[in-house]
Amino acid sequence: MSFSLVSGKLKNLWIGRFSIFPEDLFVHGISTRHGGVSKGAFETLNLGLHVEDELNDVRRNRDIFFEGLELPKGQGTTCQQVHGSKVVKITKAQAGSGMYNFEESIKDADGLITDEPSVPLMLFFADCTPILIADPVQKAIGVAHGGWRGTVASIAARTVELMVKEYGSKPEKLLAGIGPAIGPCCYEVGTEVIKQFRDAFPEFYDKIIIDEKGGQHLDLWKANELQLIRAGLKPENIDVAGVCTACNHRQFFSYRADKGRTGRIAAVLSIK
Repeated sequence: MSFSLVSGKLKNLWIGRFSIFPEDLFVHGISTRHGGVSKGAFETLNLGLHVEDELNDVRRNRDIFFEGLELPKGQGTTCQQVHGSKVVKITKAQAGSGMYNFEESIKDADGLITDEPSVPLMLFFADCTPILIADPVQKAIGVAHGGWRGTVASIAARTVELMVKEYGSKPEKLLAGIGPAIGPCCYEVGTEVIKQFRDAFPEFYDKIIIDEKGGQHLDLWKANELQLIRAGLKPENIDVAGVCTACNHRQFFSYRADKGRTGRIAAVLSIK
């Protein structure tokens, strides 16, 4: 298994891909901060509509990324992302929700699932953890936004649970990719966060809170990976990118490294 950046067909467009997802069944990609038209702090491929970037620039960037993925423009479906744990089932009628207008996004959710072909699910990140889940048997997908609040509220496991309920997915057959996010190297956290993770995951707390450089650091990658394993996924079916967005903030947008004013990368997953 591996995660790598591949050159898109468009100039300066690079797309992150996991080798674990079968290309004959699914289309997926994670954007970088390169290849778009945004300016200033959002240079250049900002895909977030909620960060005070120029609206038409973000719309153009989304079209550029979808063109690079060879996905239909206008069909990207997203949610408003409130750092919670609600997961929503997406139907064909909801295709395109939030693609060009933030107000039209699915409200109050941080995870989406669907079994509809050609309805790309799309979420946005700048240090939080992209979680992509695919069922090659039932032909269903899920995408989740795992910041620390979503992770401690088990957003990844809730996504799996809803796929089991709605599509009959078997966790041991699911494939997952955990994308670039702030790594334990850069993510020092305070006592409030530490206590919540200790309470939520007592059985593997010691694997996700790390003493480093005189402080305590949170490993969001490991927290989501172990959460998925606890939900029934096989360890060999989980691909972890292991790329820190703060360390690599010239390649990916990072809220912490860019001091709060920055763009958003996107994670997109679609059924062919």
